[in-house]
Amino acid sequence: MLQSQTTLPPNHIARRPPAAAAYTLAILALSAPAAQAHEDITDAILSERFASCAAYADSYSAEVNDVQNHRRLSASLEITVNGDSCEITSNAVPNHDFNATGRFVTPLAEQRQSYSIPANPSFAASPTALSLRSDNAVFLNGVKLDLMAAGCFGVGDGRIGCNDMSSPFRYDPMAPAAGFGADEHNAHTQPDGAYHYHGNPMALFEQENPSAPSPVIGFAADGFPIFGSFIADGDNIRRATSSYRLRSGTRDGGPGGAFDGTFIDDWEYVAGSGDLDQCNGMMQDGVYGYVVTETYPHVLGCFMGTPDPSFQKRRR
Repeated sequence: MLQSQTTLPPNHIARRPPAAAAYTLAILALSAPAAQAHEDITDAILSERFASCAAYADSYSAEVNDVQNHRRLSASLEITVNGDSCEITSNAVPNHDFNATGRFVTPLAEQRQSYSIPANPSFAASPTALSLRSDNAVFLNGVKLDLMAAGCFGVGDGRIGCNDMSSPFRYDPMAPAAGFGADEHNAHTQPDGAYHYHGNPMALFEQENPSAPSPVIGFAADGFPIFGSFIADGDNIRRATSSYRLRSGTRDGGPGGAFDGTFIDDWEYVAGSGDLDQCNGMMQDGVYGYVVTETYPHVLGCFMGTPDPSFQKRRR
């Protein structure tokens, strides 16, 4: 459980006693004076619920370990405000140790990632589907979210090369049977070494029995915030539930077998069956945002706003 906040200087990070394993990141209002040095967010546990990316403008750093490869790395993140947009630039190194349990084909390599998102997002006329051509979001530790796998049953080795979005039997990287080698943070690396999450980043918010609704932990490509898993339900704090449900029966063709969540088409949206809409979002305290869930689609299922072009992937 997070410690209660005390009065702190602007942009100060409230830290727990050394015996505790986590830290609390307290980022104050945009009008506060800029910090003179990078704020250390190593193992930070986020706590704020500001809905605009502009509230988090600052420079951040962390020192972390690639556990299996016995490497020490430095993370760098800068969030700036440019007119009505936020510019988020990082080297894609997380603020927590990683790869204790992963099976990475390629070791993590530092990147030059830069994204632009609207500070005051708005709803589009209709939702925008996720695409293999774009990253989905960036978290407040500078690491991107890339939910879609380029792997389908019966295409190549099933892990890469399935670039036609209409192809059936696309794997869900979060499904245990898919075997994508993610680590304890539901992340792994792409062929160029870019570390990215496929679901709950685990280390950015309290995972068990929080005393308050989860904080903002990142921003989607359309500018809407991403909240951790816990929401207020009257006087209770509980995990939000997705409105996607496993289909009944068995698959027609392909791998056959029961719908068990190995493939994204094993799921169907059933309006009202959970807390969240088809994009995995909801209104909280008058603010729309996406919510991390334990089941598909994990973070977001589509965009309610218009994704910024800066999230389009570079051609390799």
